[in-house]
Amino acid sequence: RTPAQKLRDELRRLLGESWSEELECDVPRAWQRHGDLVLLSEDSFRSAPWEKLGPVLWETVASALGARRLARQGRVLPDGMRSPSVTLLLGQDGWVEHVDNRIRYTFDVTKCMFSPGNITEKLRVASLPCSGEVLVDLYAGIGYFTLPYLVHAADAFAHACEWNSHAVEALRRNLVLNGVQDRCRIHHGDSRQLELRDVADRVNLGLIPSSEEGWPVACRVLKKGTGGVLHIHHNVETLPASPPTETLVPQAERGSLEGAGSDGEAQHPMEDGGKGTLGNRIRPEWQRWAEATAARIRGLLAELHGQPWRTSILHIEAVKSYAPHVHHLVLDLECRPTLP
Repeated sequence: RTPAQKLRDELRRLLGESWSEELECDVPRAWQRHGDLVLLSEDSFRSAPWEKLGPVLWETVASALGARRLARQGRVLPDGMRSPSVTLLLGQDGWVEHVDNRIRYTFDVTKCMFSPGNITEKLRVASLPCSGEVLVDLYAGIGYFTLPYLVHAADAFAHACEWNSHAVEALRRNLVLNGVQDRCRIHHGDSRQLELRDVADRVNLGLIPSSEEGWPVACRVLKKGTGGVLHIHHNVETLPASPPTETLVPQAERGSLEGAGSDGEAQHPMEDGGKGTLGNRIRPEWQRWAEATAARIRGLLAELHGQPWRTSILHIEAVKSYAPHVHHLVLDLECRPTLP
């Protein structure tokens, strides 16, 4: 039997004649597992008869799934920190450990988010050639991207910015777990108030639905003499009737003499979380968003430094489908000062 079948069989045995089709529809067929803790979906076990069973329900579910602790997801709280409203159903605490790409993450599931859907982007940044670079991660969380940059991409040093105290505690633990605590400085607070200047070769802006409020900060922390690369996350809406273009031509200075040239690479975004490859095609809305963002960043940099800057679209990555016709994208934007 699969775990899902075993769970249904155990619950049917527990309820006996009270079992119904309505209750069967309420039993989850998928869940997240973090060590000995299973995290159930928000819509599971919501019918009234379940509540009458009390603790025996959760003990039965845990036993069927081979878990010691159970928790159930709720809606993400609108507190600006993407705090989860997770309820612990069985067990004393919500601290778990999760391993992604040989990186160990520990966090409290009742206090911090962990998105398995971002694994493709974490793998991608882990493969970037960052040896000797300084990274600024403006929305570090528990280290989702800070750690791949330090552990696998060989960044020399990282500045990790985070304002959620629960995430900061997990981030401190994770840096130690992975042996990179000496190569990272945590900035606890609002990244918009960050006082760093002129330090970064690379800036990660991993906030959705938009990281736009962090763009001026990202421009300030880039090295003013050499510039660097911004990784800008954003949710972009695609019109249902919009056909994909055949190819994506990376744009540098739209409308200028420099043009795009060959400083971009062929794009291979994934639609719907990687279920289908669009090959070299890209949605027109994605390209327009990328070009508008490049122009906006170029303007911010010119205003900040009092001289022209060049921005080049290196890559557009589709991380996952976030909702119908909404895609979580990452724009890799190279930003360089124009030599006099």
